[in-house]
Amino acid sequence: MHLSSTLLASWLKVERDQEGNVKIDGAILVENPLDAGPAAKKLESAGYAGGFTFEGRHDPFLPLALAAQQTTRLDLITAIAIAFARNPMTLANIGWDMQLLSEGRFILGLGTQIRPHIQKRFSMEWSRPAARMKEMVRAIRAIWDCWENGSKLDFQGEFYTHTLMTPVFTPEPSAYGLPRIFLSAVGPRMTEVVGEVADGFFVHPFHTPEFIETISKPRLEAGLARGQRRREDFEVSCQLIVATGSNEEEMKAARDGARAQISFYGSTPAYRPVLDCIGRGDLQDELNFMSKQGKWLEMAGRIDDDLLEQIAVVGARDEIADKVRARCAGFADRVSLVAPFAPDAEGWAEIVRDLSAAG
Repeated sequence: MHLSSTLLASWLKVERDQEGNVKIDGAILVENPLDAGPAAKKLESAGYAGGFTFEGRHDPFLPLALAAQQTTRLDLITAIAIAFARNPMTLANIGWDMQLLSEGRFILGLGTQIRPHIQKRFSMEWSRPAARMKEMVRAIRAIWDCWENGSKLDFQGEFYTHTLMTPVFTPEPSAYGLPRIFLSAVGPRMTEVVGEVADGFFVHPFHTPEFIETISKPRLEAGLARGQRRREDFEVSCQLIVATGSNEEEMKAARDGARAQISFYGSTPAYRPVLDCIGRGDLQDELNFMSKQGKWLEMAGRIDDDLLEQIAVVGARDEIADKVRARCAGFADRVSLVAPFAPDAEGWAEIVRDLSAAG
């Protein structure tokens, strides 16, 4: 089994606009960046509100640069780009330019990844991820403030220092304002950082309602309070693993795909608190051990029906919209639907219509 194919995701994002109508955003999943423009145009023509990339096999920014040239209203968002594979100046530059290219439609979505990937895949430093992420966001904003408002660049932190900016390297003030920054989080400390410094929260798809209620909500509220920020000025995007189909064969395939995705996430030590929250923490040790042996298929078999339905949204296609609304009521401003396959822009048409009818 090829793991990256198993984890290839379809993302839909739902948010309510000022009129109360539901917005649907779909992923831009391409193997060649040249295909991103047509893919984004297809999303826009199909009525989607936004297009997302994520840092998997390819860079997340380049496809969005091409997508910006063939769309006029589609929001363009990295969900997510790996923050610690870069530095604040690099992210400030690319975020600034993406905002220009998209004429104000870009959201810089960042996540940490985990220690082995940062150190062994990207050959970058890893330490105190929550504190580092908070400082990174503040450093990016300090750079943007220098460019936008002419303030002196004098950011001196524990992890990042930016004190040099000459006119030759200073872009002209933007006509489109500054990008928003969304952060992904699982653990309580990072979730609090999200509330304190970010504009939005990507809830990781590996979660349960219990984890949201007991961990995510309280820590997010604590972060908002510490940052003296209002919840109404902040957006929550809740990502959900979905297993659905129109017949028994499709349902089985979707359930199997969801089990594989859950077992992969569950093998990661950083995500153990999600399983601890429902009394299944010992499974993380087992999955982690199996992952080191390359037993990916066997790992999926360890996800029983009860655990599958606690983490994923499972049901027939005509049930999914109601189940999504029930799962996210009172918490999420947006919802992303994640499945271990990648349909075209019309692939979720029925679910999109059902969710839109909620507006």
